[in-house]
Amino acid sequence: MNWTDLNLMPALPEIVLLTLLGVILLADLWISDSKRYLTHIMALLAVVITAVTQLAVWEPGSVSAFHGMYIADGMSRLAKLTLYGLTFGLFVYSKPYNQARNMFSGEFYTLSLFALLGMSVMVSAGHFLTAYIGLELLSLSLYALIALRRDSATAAEASLKYFVLGALASGLLLYGISMVYGSTGSLEFATVLATAFNEQANEWLLRLGLVFIVVAVAFKLGAVPFHMWVPDVYHGAPTSVAAMVGTAPKIAAVVFAFRILVTGLGTAHQDWSPMLAILAVLSLLVGNLAAIMQTNIKRMLAYSTISHMGFILLAFMAGAIGFTAGLYYAITYALMAAAGFGVLMVLSTETIECEDIQDLAGLNQRHAWYAFLMLLVMFSMAGIPPLMGFYAKFAVIMALLSQGYVWLAVFGVVMSLIGAFYYLRVVKTIYFDTAEHDQPVGGNYAVKVVLSINALLLVLWGIMPQTVIDWCAAALNNTL
Repeated sequence: MNWTDLNLMPALPEIVLLTLLGVILLADLWISDSKRYLTHIMALLAVVITAVTQLAVWEPGSVSAFHGMYIADGMSRLAKLTLYGLTFGLFVYSKPYNQARNMFSGEFYTLSLFALLGMSVMVSAGHFLTAYIGLELLSLSLYALIALRRDSATAAEASLKYFVLGALASGLLLYGISMVYGSTGSLEFATVLATAFNEQANEWLLRLGLVFIVVAVAFKLGAVPFHMWVPDVYHGAPTSVAAMVGTAPKIAAVVFAFRILVTGLGTAHQDWSPMLAILAVLSLLVGNLAAIMQTNIKRMLAYSTISHMGFILLAFMAGAIGFTAGLYYAITYALMAAAGFGVLMVLSTETIECEDIQDLAGLNQRHAWYAFLMLLVMFSMAGIPPLMGFYAKFAVIMALLSQGYVWLAVFGVVMSLIGAFYYLRVVKTIYFDTAEHDQPVGGNYAVKVVLSINALLLVLWGIMPQTVIDWCAAALNNTL
């Protein structure tokens, strides 16, 4: 086999990102702490250059590389551009926060870029091995990121919990993959699908492997009952790292689930669909009820994340229209979470860590604009029109109704009404409670501009949701 047969062009964005990451890793060794902003600038440029490269190699339809192990199609391109945008925004948000906590180091940027590389590989996987490599690269980077603040015992504890549970989930995934291989004789998604479709696979072994794979996917999404790590990681990790864990990886996990369950194990839809329904119902129920009881806003966001993942799992029940709604919901959630964590980072100072709901008291009197941005985030998460979060929930519910899942749609609406309570409680605290201190609100000009764009997109794409819906539909048409 000639190495030129590998067709490297579709994977050029990942190759460029890895090259720039190596440059940053080496250059950071020679940059003093007083000039650490250079690492920050290089990381931002690396993300921009990678995004430009992605646009430069854009081709209609689906293109494979590395003999089918890597796929560049509509879904992967849309997901990766979204990941690049989210990473760029989170780098901007985190700079003042990290500077105030002695975390403004090259490790934060290199580990985040390694995580971005892992996510890019995950969303372009055409093979179980490629998907697993991308997942492990992402996971290992996040383990280290969570424990980045060495003087924090809670961060170390959160990292250890995530590592232990993540290793268990990875083992289950590998076990399930081995059963799929034993059943079909291949690890390539297309071949697995064709073998199962032609009834040449060992049906019972394939179903058993499917159970282990669904458990691993549920863990990565943070679905109940595999959600134990989510509140501890969100609470224990520094806010800049919690934002990195709680935004972009969710999009990667949704596409990862799509690759495995639909393009690889699509013939087993009747087997994995009931499992996802149970996971979705439990996630919506436990996530919303547990979030009501939280006074720590990061733990509240963690449990709300679990409920949002429940909605995405419901979307997988509804076939092609549901996949479009699920991808739209994942993008919507990532934008909402990024803006929410961005406001929390802005409100955190050297002496105050904004992590309790009461820390937001009187924010409207202290800084009306940031109060308004947080209001947009909370209203969008609650599903109040005309914000993006409303249309995301509406799209999933309509997809369920179109396939006859009336009771699941009704359950989703009821859970949304329950969830609105704890989101509106945050808004009430911001606008009607008295501030406990007069600490000035920080944030530089770049943070304010990017955060404003992030939050206002929730309004723009809520009023005109068809733009993003069409992107998602076109991405899926180039995939299925």
